[in-house]
Amino acid sequence: MKQRLYLKVGDKVKHLRYFSWGVGEVVEEKHSDLPGGFCFVRIAFQDGKERSFINDINNELCCYFTGIRLIDKYNIWET
Repeated sequence: MKQRLYLKVGDKVKHLRYFSWGVGEVVEEKHSDLPGGFCFVRIAFQDGKERSFINDINNELCCYFTGIRLIDKYNIWET
């Protein structure tokens, strides 16, 4: 199955549950050349830490399903 990527380098994001992390920016993408391999993104957050997430929307552990949202598509007034 072909990977469907959610984030790309330069995207600005927030986490739905960890507001203390602040705004994050995708600083790196890594793709596996192996069939069925993972695609990861590394996100640098305002709290000074970088965190890595799975970036394949077909995977149930994708960063979208763990709470990462693009800022321009995220309304801060929605719960």
